Amino acid sequence: METPQAPFRATLGRSVTLLRAFRKEQTDPDFFYGMLARDTVAQLASYTELNGALVADVGGGPGYFTDVLRAAGARPVCVDCDAGEMMARQGAAPEGAVLGSALDLPLATGSVDVCFSSNVLEHVPDPWRMAAEMVRVTRPGGVVYLSFTNWLSPWGGHETSPWHYLGGHRAAARYTRRYGRRPKNVYGESLYPVSVGAALRWARRRPGVTVLDALPRYHPRWATPVIRVPGLREIVSWNLLLVLRRH
Repeated sequence: METPQAPFRATLGRSVTLLRAFRKEQTDPDFFYGMLARDTVAQLASYTELNGALVADVGGGPGYFTDVLRAAGARPVCVDCDAGEMMARQGAAPEGAVLGSALDLPLATGSVDVCFSSNVLEHVPDPWRMAAEMVRVTRPGGVVYLSFTNWLSPWGGHETSPWHYLGGHRAAARYTRRYGRRPKNVYGESLYPVSVGAALRWARRRPGVTVLDALPRYHPRWATPVIRVPGLREIVSWNLLLVLRRH
């Protein structure tokens, strides 16, 4: 059954709630990712109609976003390269899931109304190939929603933060010494440095798309101008959201 979406509002209160929830990402992923998925789908719905839309959830893993998209009336297709990750939550892959790489999406050109990805771009070795694939599979007039955690943000090293400021390899080695195991997100293997500046340049130069929005995803709307300040944006934005319209 379709669940009505409340109007999305990027307020300071929302930002505080999300940042507090980040502390439970690894200890209570159902709580954190469930909250993030509901917030994200409401945000996506402010750019495009989701009811009846075919939505590719790129790197959707266990299906938190897929479930909320379906509840909003969309027809989601979760695409992930890791079968274990897709089955980690419910012991089975999300309904209609497809095993495949974000770098070579197993979807036809122009086949989806919306191509969506939350915090996957920093985990692939060729981020702009993934971004180009998202544009490719989106139909003319469709929307691309692409967000990622930029490397120089306070959470850029993920669980190895803030030591990533001293170098990704050093941060990973420190984490291993402290906890007796390698981090889930290993620099140079499953975590790569992506910058806000590089993403903005790619989006503005990419043929066939119009940039509808570029903003710090978790911040209040009034904080959007920070994206225009080189250097500062890499640290304070935390997470960049690009919303594109396919020509």
